[in-house]
Amino acid sequence: MRAVIQRCREASVTIDGEVTGRIGPGLLVLLGIEQGDAEEDGAWLAAKIVRMRLFADEEGKMNRSLEDIAGGLLVISQFTLHASTKKGNRPSFIGAARPEEAIPLYERFLSECEGLLGREVARGRFGADMAVALVNDGPVTIVMDSRRKE
Repeated sequence: MRAVIQRCREASVTIDGEVTGRIGPGLLVLLGIEQGDAEEDGAWLAAKIVRMRLFADEEGKMNRSLEDIAGGLLVISQFTLHASTKKGNRPSFIGAARPEEAIPLYERFLSECEGLLGREVARGRFGADMAVALVNDGPVTIVMDSRRKE
């Protein structure tokens, strides 16, 4: 699984003209699921994201986690994170997991995050055409891949 994590002041997702998820200060996560990913990938990634210290403490140092600040979490499925641009000018998405594989892993990832945070996680809708709005804070943007574990 690959995630682009953005610290935000606020973020929202709109589907068919309706806001379906909105958070204040917290993290917007774009989540891409690759063929062969497993529940363990999602569990590892969820724990890292929820506990990563990306928020300022009293001294202005990034020393607080999403848990620590009781921040919001908005997760958007994003198969294009697994685009291959190796050949030609049209990206290939052959490495992205098919919906029948990806949807259960996406749902499991959301459940993992909710269990760790003890509250609901805002989300998009898998496969929908979504408009995502973000006020990036910092900007702070981190890219993680469960296969690389870095």
